[in-house]
Amino acid sequence: MEIERKFTVKTLPVNLEQYPFHVIEQAYLNTDPVVRIRKQDEEYYLTYKGKGLLAREEYNLPLNKTSYYHLREKADGNIIAKKRYLIPLEHPTFVSDYQKNVDQMSLKIELDIFDKPFDGLIIAEVEFPDKEMAEAFLPVNWFDEDVTNNPEYHNSNLSKRQF
Repeated sequence: MEIERKFTVKTLPVNLEQYPFHVIEQAYLNTDPVVRIRKQDEEYYLTYKGKGLLAREEYNLPLNKTSYYHLREKADGNIIAKKRYLIPLEHPTFVSDYQKNVDQMSLKIELDIFDKPFDGLIIAEVEFPDKEMAEAFLPVNWFDEDVTNNPEYHNSNLSKRQF
């Protein structure tokens, strides 16, 4: 299960370049259900995603470079390119009535900065081990709008956007 919340961003974190990152390209063979191919640095994957916004099934299978580029020719819509920064969130905060022990907890922010044709789009994602934690999470101060339940921000829907 993939359980994540998505946010737009007010401001970028200071010293963004200090964090590790991946260069990602992905294309969609189908959007209902979602069947995606992804190149992440020099690794290649085929992904199936089930329905859902906050939580959904996700299966990743390895591909080789030749298979990736063969399938990319068959993809529909926009190819999405982005740089994904991996930012540790060492002391996340939660609503006051959240009961789990979070003292030693660490999460990770995946900050996606999109390339053309989506210049200017920046999305922060945080993945969680369960829905209860995801729903109790309080966003960090540089996050803006919670777009978790807005399907327009799913990459599969971005792939269909007309320019």
